[in-house]
Amino acid sequence: MPRYELITKTGFAAQAWRRVDSYAFAATDAVAPLVVQELAKACMSLPIAFIQQNDAFVPHAVQGLEPGRNLFVVNGTWVTPYTPAVYRGYPFGLAQGDGDDLHLCIDMDSGLVGAGEGFDQPFFDEAGEAAQPVKDALNFLQQIHRNRAVTQRVCAALAAEDLFQPWPLTVQSPDGERRVDGLFRIDEARLNSLDPDALARVQKAGGLAVAYCQLLSMGNIQTLGLIQRKLAEVKTRMPEMSDQIDVDGILQRHKSSEPEQTLEPVSNDNVVNIASDEGDFDLSAFVKAKQDD
Repeated sequence: MPRYELITKTGFAAQAWRRVDSYAFAATDAVAPLVVQELAKACMSLPIAFIQQNDAFVPHAVQGLEPGRNLFVVNGTWVTPYTPAVYRGYPFGLAQGDGDDLHLCIDMDSGLVGAGEGFDQPFFDEAGEAAQPVKDALNFLQQIHRNRAVTQRVCAALAAEDLFQPWPLTVQSPDGERRVDGLFRIDEARLNSLDPDALARVQKAGGLAVAYCQLLSMGNIQTLGLIQRKLAEVKTRMPEMSDQIDVDGILQRHKSSEPEQTLEPVSNDNVVNIASDEGDFDLSAFVKAKQDD
């Protein structure tokens, strides 16, 4: 678990930090929250679902098919084109102060805070002011925080029109089928049947863009199946190469082999197959030769 500490002059003047060079800290996150500002980019490579939290629905990137495993992090590398904003601010975080005040914190267990060689980013400049990269981190996290409130309002407008429905996702594995519960999607049939007044309310709230981003993203759920199948295949066939698998190369190879897009759906977005791989290809081309020290 992260251990965040408030950044102060007295506590951090003699320390420094370094930038993230691995996403291992996110390797156990099967889902990650998203905000509306990033959905247009996220939906191009990540499957998006809504998760109900109390009475609210929150958009999330679906990153794994089982708890505790993020398939988009392989050997510390993020392997898809888009990285959720919640990770791009790390190791920094925000703490709520009095009223609406937000204070910048940093994860002391991240391994990215210290003194001496390798820690090249000071927290404060020679004048005792916050260094520009620290200011940039605070500004970025504040933007996410503000957009989270916008996201809540948009999702509330979608919920008011009863536009969320369970996403009955099934994973087919060598051990049989299992359900992934707790995910919701946009009810496309209901969206298309809204009367003009209801549709206008959703549009005014910014809900149409969110709805279409989620629906568009659902085909990306098959990417998770592809990654899990290929990682399992490497572990079985070439276990000594498991830490050198070129997942980006596999994804590019898979993309280039997909049939041309038609108006007809090409896959069932409710089923992910991790038991077998149609159209298999030689994995040996997708392991990176280990460099000698």
